[in-house]
Amino acid sequence: MLLNNIKTLIAGHSNFQSVKFKHNKERFKTLVEEGQDPKALFIGCSDSRVMPALITNSKPGDLFIARNIGNFVAPYNPDSSYHATASAIEYAVSVLEVSDIIVCGHSECGAISALYKKITPSDENLHTIKWLELGENAKKAALLSRRGESQKEILDYTERVSVIFQIENLLTYPAVKRRVEEGVLFLHGWHYDIRNGNIEYYDEETYEFRDLSEKAGV
Repeated sequence: MLLNNIKTLIAGHSNFQSVKFKHNKERFKTLVEEGQDPKALFIGCSDSRVMPALITNSKPGDLFIARNIGNFVAPYNPDSSYHATASAIEYAVSVLEVSDIIVCGHSECGAISALYKKITPSDENLHTIKWLELGENAKKAALLSRRGESQKEILDYTERVSVIFQIENLLTYPAVKRRVEEGVLFLHGWHYDIRNGNIEYYDEETYEFRDLSEKAGV
């Protein structure tokens, strides 16, 4: 079975080379000669069903992408440990100078669901359990404001409110805070629904998630 899975990926690469790469050959050439110049950092979940370029119809070079379990953003912490998502944020903001950062949560999120399950710690899930702590504030907010509602409604709310907490964590990064205050960097909270393909954005004026197509004027 594993061999067949790899064969499928290899066949897909062959198709990419013979079809998609040829159709975009000039664009790839430009990206090599001029380097990348993405306009947005997309922080999304590692969930295999969420494909940033696909759901935004983006081309190579359009998005700088950081993916992790739960699309979480750890608060700024200037220590000497390894911080993969933090490094991507700093590089996107300070080196690439993106104008927008999108934190995109999604429906049926396994990380959000795991917040409500009892997981026995072991050497095999040590980092995962620690990482899930970044969703605890969202869980507390959901349990408080959605008391008495169904588990599905609580999970849906947690997915969305978690995005807001991650945006707050983004503002703990010095470069992010500075550029936002300068008016050259904009933060966006999105929620992608795997079931119907819709994306909602967080409206800071109404404190609710609204259909993204409305914002785009579609």
